[in-house]
Amino acid sequence: MTRTARSGRRLAAIAATVAVLATAACSAPVQNKGDDGAAGGATSMLIAADNGSPTFDRNFNPYSSGKRNTTTYMYEPLVIINEMSGEETPWLATGYEQPDAKTVVFTIRDGVTWSDGEPLTAEDVKYSFDLVKKHPEMDLKGAWSHLKSVEVDGTTVVMHLKTEDVPAAKILAQQLIVPEHIWSEVKDPVTWTNEEPVGSGPYTLGEFTPNQYTLTKNDKYWQADKVAVEELVQPAANSELDIVNNGYDWAYAFMSDVEDTWVKADPENNTYWFPAGAAISLIPNMTKAPYDDVDFRKGIALALDKQVIADKAEQGYVDRASQTGLMLPNQEAILDPSIPNQGYVDQDTDAALASFEKAGYTKKGDKLVDSSGKPLKVTITTPNGWSDWLQGVEQVKGQLTAIGIDVTVVQPQAAAYQKELRTGDFDMIMGTVGGTGQPFQDYNGLMGSEFLLPVGKTSAGNFGRFESKEADELLAELKVTTDEAKQLEITHQLEQITYEQLPMIALFYGGSWGLFSNKNFTGWPSADDPYASPKTWDSTPLLILTHLEPAQG
Repeated sequence: MTRTARSGRRLAAIAATVAVLATAACSAPVQNKGDDGAAGGATSMLIAADNGSPTFDRNFNPYSSGKRNTTTYMYEPLVIINEMSGEETPWLATGYEQPDAKTVVFTIRDGVTWSDGEPLTAEDVKYSFDLVKKHPEMDLKGAWSHLKSVEVDGTTVVMHLKTEDVPAAKILAQQLIVPEHIWSEVKDPVTWTNEEPVGSGPYTLGEFTPNQYTLTKNDKYWQADKVAVEELVQPAANSELDIVNNGYDWAYAFMSDVEDTWVKADPENNTYWFPAGAAISLIPNMTKAPYDDVDFRKGIALALDKQVIADKAEQGYVDRASQTGLMLPNQEAILDPSIPNQGYVDQDTDAALASFEKAGYTKKGDKLVDSSGKPLKVTITTPNGWSDWLQGVEQVKGQLTAIGIDVTVVQPQAAAYQKELRTGDFDMIMGTVGGTGQPFQDYNGLMGSEFLLPVGKTSAGNFGRFESKEADELLAELKVTTDEAKQLEITHQLEQITYEQLPMIALFYGGSWGLFSNKNFTGWPSADDPYASPKTWDSTPLLILTHLEPAQG
């Protein structure tokens, strides 16, 4: 599951836990104002980018799954990829070339220093990749599933791939880089919590307590002139009430009734942007009948009013999802224009019944039955406690019941849900599809044969066990071509397969919950200027933190 899809649900669970700490965490609240108390002179930002559980552990190891979210404000990648559009921004690398499909060459930016003043070099980049090879549990991006070797050639780093693998460049580009002169002295980098981080990013660690910590501007930063915020203040307690009442500048949080809560708290300054993320979808198990029948899957898709489902599940903040698997409108530039209605499948009961009839089910009274008269029954799995998904699936149940299908919803706990999803132990399951902004990764994860394992074996993708020789051939071709026009042509064909063969049934987009205040800083991403996701983790926040400007008082 992607974090986009989980964050709204997590906030509700976290809020109940952290409420007891709200008083302690805010006992010395930061008022984001200048020395005279007027807006426009602020140098400090109150941010909800991280949550204590219920308090903070001091872990700033960028290769640890348990790191503090803001670790990525101190450690940077070679290239930042805006997953909403797929747009790439050169960062520690000025760019990269692919002289052939088995080689990627990154040119490392000159003049970058670590926060302790030491220069960042191509050797640091090579060291960072070699480090996660030596300790595979630290290879969070999966770099060495693609790499054969890494070498330095002057100011360039040459990546030799295991096979022809053009999409690997985007994965390697997102590797976080650490200083060799610090990390080579660490005895056990896997368990090291890096309490005094030395990075290349715009911030360094300031004061740290279990209830609150700060990041301070790195004056040695290679683009320090673009960093307007001198200090980031991160409390451990970030409930909905905290965010509304305590004058936050930036938060990533699902906010019920956002207009009457967040916006109403400061109508002149508070804004929000909830763009579409990955598609929340029904994933049929195509090792089982009738889910292996494309006419049956089409019947399900045609029977559903996706916008009603979206409105109920996400309170109208996001729209129904395109059956192409793309995040629209963010990925309109790569949408095949020949696909009807941008891939949105409208509810059409007559067409649904016709598709079910092709699959062997006809209406008898108020029920759909097979040739023997047995009623059609389906079981849908969704995680327990994920309230927005549950509300969505209840709408699915009601709409399928109305057309004559007997629907059962099962709700395993999150860990059991993940196991069932990955092992194929389900009939039809709610899941996320896409969301990386990178067509090869998204479509390969949806229907690639490299993930096609027998039911009972744990897979990292293609959870519905979809088989398509055509899709495999296209993915194989997309993996090796460096021709951008050819890449787009292949992507269009993969969109067509997703639209026509329904390896998933797209329902609605998971939201990205960006809350912003213009009181102290301006230049936030928005629907009119979607230069970055509103999320507060990984590397895209660097695009925001180098884009903001002080508000004019």
